[in-house]
Amino acid sequence: MMDAKQQIRQVVTEEKVALLDLSHRIHEHPELGFQEFKAVQWQIELLRQHGFSVTCPYCDMDTAYKAVFSGQPGGRRLAFLAEYDALRSVGHGCGHNIIATASVGAAIALSKVMSHIPGEIVVLGTPAEEGGGGKIIMVENHVFDDIDYAMMMHPSTQNLICRGGLASTAFCAEYFGKTAHSSSPDTGINALTAVINLFNAVDVLRQTWIEGAKISGIITDGGKASNVIPDHAAAEFTVRAKTRQYLLKMVEDLNRVAQTAGMMIGAECKISIDHAPYAERYPNHVMGEAFKANMATLGETMHYPDPNLSVGSSDIGNVSMVVPAIHEYLSIAPDTVNAHSAEFREAAISPRGDAVVLLAAQGLAMTAYDILTDTAMQKKIAQEFDTTVPR
Repeated sequence: MMDAKQQIRQVVTEEKVALLDLSHRIHEHPELGFQEFKAVQWQIELLRQHGFSVTCPYCDMDTAYKAVFSGQPGGRRLAFLAEYDALRSVGHGCGHNIIATASVGAAIALSKVMSHIPGEIVVLGTPAEEGGGGKIIMVENHVFDDIDYAMMMHPSTQNLICRGGLASTAFCAEYFGKTAHSSSPDTGINALTAVINLFNAVDVLRQTWIEGAKISGIITDGGKASNVIPDHAAAEFTVRAKTRQYLLKMVEDLNRVAQTAGMMIGAECKISIDHAPYAERYPNHVMGEAFKANMATLGETMHYPDPNLSVGSSDIGNVSMVVPAIHEYLSIAPDTVNAHSAEFREAAISPRGDAVVLLAAQGLAMTAYDILTDTAMQKKIAQEFDTTVPR
C-alpha cells in the first residue's frame, strides 16, 4: 500500500495541469479585495470536483468561501487559508495566485488519504488581505472557534519559517475649510495647511514612539489649483507597531494631533480607520518545524529569518492569536526583487513560481497529515500556543 505522503505527492503531480491553470487564470484576471468573483468561482469549481462541500458567499462576504471535506468521525479540524486579491495598478505583485492555488491543491491532495484519518479539512477563502482584512472579519465572526489549526504559504524571495509580522492599520484624516481666491487668503480656511500641520506633528510623534513603531503617509487631496485656497484636503497613513496594543496607542496619538492640526486654523477634521487593525503574528514553531522537515524531503531547505529582517503585516496575525497557525515562505525570485512590484508579479507565473505552487501544495498537505495523525505533536502545538500567544 502506498505511503500516505507518497500518495499526497502523487496527487499533486497528477493535478499539475489543473492547479497551474488555476494559478495562471487568477494571475491573468487580477481582482481587488472583496471583488475577487472570478478567482473564487474557479477555486470552488475545482474543490467541488474533488468532493468538497462549499459554502459561498460566506461570513457575509460575497467573495469568501468555506469548503469542507470530512475524514473519519472525530479528530481535529485543520484549515488551509487561501488569498487571491490583487494589488491596485500592479496586479498579482504579491503572488496571491500562488497562495490560493497551493492551499486548494494541498486540500485536494490531503483529501485523498482522509478515508482512514479522523478529522476534517477546511479551505477558507479569505478575501481582501491587501486592505480590508477578510481574515479579521472571520475572526470577529468566530469562524475559527471550531478550527484547530490554520496553515498557508506565501511566495517570497527566501525560504523561511516562523517569520513574524507587525501590527498595522490605515489612518485617514480629512479637513474641511473654506475656499477663497489666493489674492484674499484671509477670507478662507486653507484645509491643506491643516494637512501640513498634521505631517509636521507626525514628525514630532516619531521621536516619542518606541523602537519598531513605523508610519508613512501621502497627501491624497491637496487642492485643485494653486491660486485657490482649498476647502478640502486629506491624507492617509500606514501605521505599524510590534504589537496591536502599542498600535492602538499610536492611533490615539494620531487622533489627538490630527484634531489639533485642524483646530489651529479652524478647519473641521474627520478621522477614519480603513479596517480593524492587523495584529502582530505568532507563528507556531512546532508546526513550522514540521513544515521544514517535509520541505527537506522535497528538496527545499527552509531557514529561520534573520532577526534584523524587515517584516510587513498581514491579517494572518489576527488568526494566529486565536488558533495555532503558520504562514511560511517559499522563494520565487531573488533577494534583489521587491514584493509588490512588476518583477515579482512576473515571478508569480515563472517556471519557479509554478514549481512553488506544487511544492507548497505538497509540503502543506504533508504537514497537515502529520498534525492530524500525531497526537504527541498536537499536544506540543497546543502547549506552545497556550504559553506564547497573549490573551
